[in-house]
Amino acid sequence: MRTCGDCQLCCKLLPVRSVGKGAGERCKHQRHHKGCAVYANLWRVSPECKLWNCAWLGDESTAALSRPDRSHYVIDIMPDFITVNDPVQGRQNVQVVQIWCDPKYPDAHRDPALRAFLDRRGDAALVRYDNERAVVLMPPSMMSSGQWSERSTDLNRNSTHTFAQVVEALSGNEGKQMETNEVST
Repeated sequence: MRTCGDCQLCCKLLPVRSVGKGAGERCKHQRHHKGCAVYANLWRVSPECKLWNCAWLGDESTAALSRPDRSHYVIDIMPDFITVNDPVQGRQNVQVVQIWCDPKYPDAHRDPALRAFLDRRGDAALVRYDNERAVVLMPPSMMSSGQWSERSTDLNRNSTHTFAQVVEALSGNEGKQMETNEVST
Protein backbone atom coordinates (compact mmCIF):
# COMPACT_ATOMS: atom_id res chain seq x y z
CA MET A 1 0.00 0.00 0.00
CA ARG A 2 1.36 3.39 -0.97
CA THR A 3 1.22 6.49 1.22
CA CYS A 4 0.84 10.17 0.38
CA GLY A 5 4.15 11.22 1.90
CA ASP A 6 4.69 14.91 1.07
CA CYS A 7 2.23 14.76 -1.81
CA GLN A 8 -0.71 17.11 -1.34
CA LEU A 9 -1.61 17.70 -4.99
CA CYS A 10 -5.21 16.57 -4.50
CA CYS A 11 -5.57 19.34 -1.88
CA LYS A 12 -4.82 21.83 -4.64
CA LEU A 13 -6.45 20.36 -7.74
CA LEU A 14 -9.79 18.87 -6.69
CA PRO A 15 -12.89 20.88 -5.82
CA VAL A 16 -14.28 20.39 -2.28
CA ARG A 17 -17.76 21.83 -1.80
CA SER A 18 -17.90 21.37 1.98
CA VAL A 19 -15.02 23.82 2.48
CA GLY A 20 -15.94 26.09 -0.46
CA LYS A 21 -12.84 25.17 -2.44
CA GLY A 22 -12.87 25.27 -6.24
CA ALA A 23 -10.77 23.11 -8.55
CA GLY A 24 -7.20 24.35 -8.90
CA GLU A 25 -7.33 26.38 -5.66
CA ARG A 26 -5.12 25.62 -2.70
CA CYS A 27 -7.19 24.44 0.27
CA LYS A 28 -7.23 26.82 3.22
CA HIS A 29 -6.53 23.83 5.53
CA GLN A 30 -3.48 22.63 3.58
CA ARG A 31 -0.14 23.09 5.33
CA HIS A 32 3.05 22.85 3.28
CA HIS A 33 4.82 19.52 3.97
CA LYS A 34 2.52 18.92 6.94
CA GLY A 35 -0.75 17.89 5.32
CA CYS A 36 -4.21 18.85 6.40
CA ALA A 37 -4.55 21.11 9.44
CA VAL A 38 -8.03 19.71 10.21
CA TYR A 39 -7.35 16.05 9.41
CA ALA A 40 -8.25 14.92 12.94
CA ASN A 41 -11.70 16.50 12.47
CA LEU A 42 -12.10 15.72 8.78
CA TRP A 43 -15.33 13.74 9.21
CA ARG A 44 -16.96 16.88 10.59
CA VAL A 45 -15.20 19.50 8.42
CA SER A 46 -15.02 17.73 5.05
CA PRO A 47 -16.31 14.15 4.91
CA GLU A 48 -15.63 13.88 1.18
CA CYS A 49 -11.92 14.46 1.84
CA LYS A 50 -11.92 11.73 4.49
CA LEU A 51 -13.52 9.24 2.11
CA TRP A 52 -11.55 10.14 -1.01
CA ASN A 53 -8.14 9.00 -2.19
CA CYS A 54 -6.41 9.05 -5.55
CA ALA A 55 -6.02 5.99 -7.75
CA TRP A 56 -2.23 6.10 -7.27
CA LEU A 57 -2.72 5.20 -3.58
CA GLY A 58 -4.90 2.15 -3.96
CA ASP A 59 -5.07 0.93 -7.56
CA GLU A 60 -2.37 -1.63 -8.41
CA SER A 61 -2.78 -0.88 -12.12
CA THR A 62 -1.11 2.51 -11.48
CA ALA A 63 2.16 0.87 -10.35
CA ALA A 64 4.15 2.35 -13.27
CA LEU A 65 2.96 5.90 -12.57
CA SER A 66 4.88 8.45 -10.51
CA ARG A 67 3.45 9.91 -7.33
CA PRO A 68 0.99 12.71 -8.23
CA ASP A 69 3.18 15.58 -6.98
CA ARG A 70 5.94 14.32 -9.28
CA SER A 71 3.78 13.56 -12.31
CA HIS A 72 1.66 16.74 -11.86
CA TYR A 73 -1.68 14.93 -12.21
CA VAL A 74 -4.09 13.10 -9.92
CA ILE A 75 -6.20 10.21 -11.18
CA ASP A 76 -9.59 10.40 -9.51
CA ILE A 77 -11.11 7.15 -8.25
CA MET A 78 -14.50 8.47 -9.35
CA PRO A 79 -15.16 8.25 -13.08
CA ASP A 80 -16.78 11.04 -15.03
CA PHE A 81 -18.95 10.90 -18.13
CA ILE A 82 -19.15 12.58 -21.50
CA THR A 83 -22.47 12.64 -23.32
CA VAL A 84 -22.86 11.70 -26.97
CA ASN A 85 -25.94 11.37 -29.15
CA ASP A 86 -25.83 8.08 -31.03
CA PRO A 87 -28.25 7.97 -34.00
CA VAL A 88 -29.14 4.35 -33.17
CA GLN A 89 -29.01 4.21 -29.38
CA GLY A 90 -29.84 7.84 -28.63
CA ARG A 91 -28.21 9.95 -25.95
CA GLN A 92 -25.52 8.02 -24.07
CA ASN A 93 -23.20 8.75 -21.19
CA VAL A 94 -19.75 7.35 -21.89
CA GLN A 95 -17.61 6.69 -18.81
CA VAL A 96 -14.15 8.29 -18.79
CA VAL A 97 -11.22 8.23 -16.40
CA GLN A 98 -11.10 11.58 -14.61
CA ILE A 99 -7.62 13.09 -14.33
CA TRP A 100 -6.96 16.36 -12.53
CA CYS A 101 -3.92 18.05 -14.09
CA ASP A 102 -1.89 20.84 -12.50
CA PRO A 103 -2.50 23.90 -14.71
CA LYS A 104 1.15 24.87 -14.23
CA TYR A 105 2.02 21.66 -16.14
CA PRO A 106 -0.67 21.53 -18.85
CA ASP A 107 1.10 18.83 -20.84
CA ALA A 108 1.53 16.44 -17.89
CA HIS A 109 -1.19 14.22 -19.39
CA ARG A 110 1.28 13.37 -22.17
CA ASP A 111 3.30 11.30 -19.67
CA PRO A 112 4.12 8.04 -21.51
CA ALA A 113 3.32 6.00 -18.37
CA LEU A 114 -0.13 7.63 -18.10
CA ARG A 115 -0.80 7.09 -21.81
CA ALA A 116 0.20 3.41 -21.48
CA PHE A 117 -2.09 3.07 -18.42
CA LEU A 118 -5.07 4.52 -20.33
CA ASP A 119 -4.37 2.48 -23.46
CA ARG A 120 -4.10 -0.77 -21.45
CA ARG A 121 -7.47 -0.01 -19.87
CA GLY A 122 -8.98 0.97 -23.20
CA ASP A 123 -10.61 3.98 -21.54
CA ALA A 124 -11.08 7.53 -22.69
CA ALA A 125 -10.05 10.22 -20.21
CA LEU A 126 -11.22 13.65 -19.21
CA VAL A 127 -8.18 15.66 -18.17
CA ARG A 128 -9.45 18.55 -16.03
CA TYR A 129 -7.47 21.70 -15.32
CA ASP A 130 -10.25 23.35 -13.29
CA ASN A 131 -14.05 23.48 -13.31
CA GLU A 132 -14.12 24.92 -16.83
CA ARG A 133 -11.19 23.70 -18.92
CA ALA A 134 -10.49 20.12 -19.91
CA VAL A 135 -9.10 17.85 -22.62
CA VAL A 136 -10.84 14.68 -23.78
CA LEU A 137 -8.29 11.94 -24.57
CA MET A 138 -9.09 8.90 -26.68
CA PRO A 139 -6.46 6.12 -26.69
CA PRO A 140 -5.32 4.44 -29.91
CA SER A 141 -7.30 1.31 -29.03
CA MET A 142 -10.52 3.37 -29.39
CA MET A 143 -9.53 5.14 -32.60
CA SER A 144 -9.72 3.73 -36.14
CA SER A 145 -6.54 5.72 -36.91
CA GLY A 146 -4.65 3.91 -34.13
CA GLN A 147 -3.45 7.31 -32.85
CA TRP A 148 -4.12 9.30 -29.70
CA SER A 149 -6.81 11.94 -30.01
CA GLU A 150 -6.91 15.08 -27.86
CA ARG A 151 -9.72 17.60 -27.96
CA SER A 152 -10.05 20.64 -25.71
CA THR A 153 -13.46 21.37 -24.27
CA ASP A 154 -15.15 24.06 -22.25
CA LEU A 155 -17.03 22.35 -19.41
CA ASN A 156 -19.33 25.33 -18.92
CA ARG A 157 -20.93 24.74 -22.28
CA ASN A 158 -23.96 22.52 -22.10
CA SER A 159 -24.09 21.25 -25.65
CA THR A 160 -24.08 17.78 -27.10
CA HIS A 161 -23.19 16.23 -30.43
CA THR A 162 -24.32 13.32 -32.47
CA PHE A 163 -22.21 10.18 -32.20
CA ALA A 164 -21.04 10.70 -35.79
CA GLN A 165 -19.87 14.24 -34.97
CA VAL A 166 -17.87 12.97 -31.98
CA VAL A 167 -16.27 10.21 -34.05
CA GLU A 168 -15.49 12.70 -36.83
CA ALA A 169 -13.99 15.18 -34.37
CA LEU A 170 -11.91 12.56 -32.61
CA SER A 171 -10.54 11.30 -35.90
CA GLY A 172 -9.21 14.79 -36.63
CA ASN A 173 -11.65 15.60 -39.45
CA GLU A 174 -13.86 18.06 -37.63
CA GLY A 175 -15.37 21.01 -39.44
CA LYS A 176 -16.65 24.42 -38.34
CA GLN A 177 -19.52 22.86 -36.40
CA MET A 178 -17.18 21.03 -33.98
CA GLU A 179 -15.16 24.18 -33.43
CA THR A 180 -18.21 25.90 -31.93
CA ASN A 181 -19.69 22.94 -30.02
CA GLU A 182 -18.19 20.44 -27.64
CA VAL A 183 -19.11 17.14 -26.03
CA SER A 184 -20.95 17.87 -22.82
CA THR A 185 -19.75 16.54 -19.51
